[in-house]
Order: sequence, then C-alpha cells, then structure tokens
Amino acid sequence: MDNGSSAAPPAYPTSLGTSDAESISLLGRDLANDLMGNVGFGELAFWLVTQQRPSPGQVRVFEAVLVALADHGFTPTAIAARLTYLSAPDSLQGALAAGLLGGGSRFLGVTEDCGQFLATVLEEHSDARPNDLDDDAAWDALALTAVKQARDSGRIIPGLGHPVHKEQDPRTPRLLTIADEEGLRGPHLRLFEAIGRVHVDVLGRRLPLNGAGVCGAALADLGLPLDMLRGFALLARTAGLIGQLAEETRRPVANSIYLSVDRHATPVPPATD
Repeated sequence: MDNGSSAAPPAYPTSLGTSDAESISLLGRDLANDLMGNVGFGELAFWLVTQQRPSPGQVRVFEAVLVALADHGFTPTAIAARLTYLSAPDSLQGALAAGLLGGGSRFLGVTEDCGQFLATVLEEHSDARPNDLDDDAAWDALALTAVKQARDSGRIIPGLGHPVHKEQDPRTPRLLTIADEEGLRGPHLRLFEAIGRVHVDVLGRRLPLNGAGVCGAALADLGLPLDMLRGFALLARTAGLIGQLAEETRRPVANSIYLSVDRHATPVPPATD
C-alpha cells in the first residue's frame, strides 16, 4: 500500500537565509566567507529588502537616515521601554518591543507617511512632474497644488512641522546635502523641499521640514518599498532603544518617572454625560 512516502516534499523558496550542516547561505552568498567582515549592517539591511546590493552612495544615504532616526532622548517610545524594563528587568525583549510598538503616526511613522504622501502626489500629478530635477519653479507649482489639495481635504501634510525644532530641524539640511553629494536628491526630496518653500502661501504660517519626513523622502528616492519605510525607522530606533536600556542600567530614571506620576496623581470625579 502506497502511504505517500514517495511524494516530493513541499518547497519553500527563499532568497534569504538557508543553512545546512556545513554552511549558511544568505542572499546567494556564503555568510561566513563572503559577507561577514565585508558587508556593513546598513548595507545588508538594504540588500535584504531590495534583493539588490546597494551602491556606496546608496549605503551612505541609507545609513545617514538610520543615524538620523536612532534616538531623540526621552520620547514616549524611550520612556515606554524604560518603564517596561523597570517592571520586567528579566525581559529585555519585552522592553524593546514596548518601545517599538509606540512607533506610530506621531513618532517614527512620519517617515513612512511622508514617503507615501510624496509618492502619491507624484503619481497623481505625473503630467506636472518636472522633467528637469533642478527646475525649482516647476517643483514649486506642483507642491502648491499638493498643499492646496491637502488643505481643502482637511488633511495634514506628513513631515511638515516639528514639536521641538520650530525654525529648522537640524537633520534636514544635512540629509539633503548628503543626498545631493551622492547624486540621490531625487523627485521625492525635490517635492518635499518645494513644499517647504511654498506651504506658507497656503497655510499662512511657516513650518519646518521634519527630519523624519525628509528621511522618508530620501528612502523613497532610494527606491525602497514604500510599505516598508516604517520598518527602517523601527530598525534605527531599535539601536536607540538598546542604548536607552543600557543607560537605564547605569543611570536609572524609570523609577523616578513612575513615582513622579504616581505621587502626583490627583483624584477627580468620574466624567459624566
């Protein structure tokens, strides 16, 4: 009786990591001999997602973005990680996860939201997209249309404005310079720069270009998948959160934060309709 033992086993194709008793393969290369010591982590992260090895210029812009997003002090994500570590010092992974779960529309998510917004504008207005990347007047006209449409529909423009840097986010000019030096200041960055120039004419006030938004534009210009952009922000912030937790072990503040809130909690009557 045939019990099916001769049937071919199922196949699960992957271009990423596989291993056997003697070796580990990653991206079609020998991990130990071809990649370790020869490929930086940022380069590898880019390569894993795109399946194409990035150029040195792409690596420089990509890693500049990771550095720009790694840490910003006692943000809600960092506080969440530290407080979770206070509660469960035996669960480093839980503390990291707590910090990463806070990466949403107000923190970290702006990177993806901005890249998505710019890509949508470029797609919906492909007929108005300047053929010359250096044609600032044409970019300004397209940006003006985008800002007006956002205002008329009641939407905010992701990456416009910053809670701390009211005049200029210091990351913005540096990222633009690096992208320009590497010949990677593409349409998403050009459009975002133009939004920075023209939005005051529509909104009536000047707001800085958020560094996280510029990061999203830069990643989009690198050709990275738009629905993966938040993942790169989380990758960067993981390093920052590890640093936050390491500092928590050396110079703890989480208990003080907890006690400050707890001891200053003020009872009030329940809200009523």
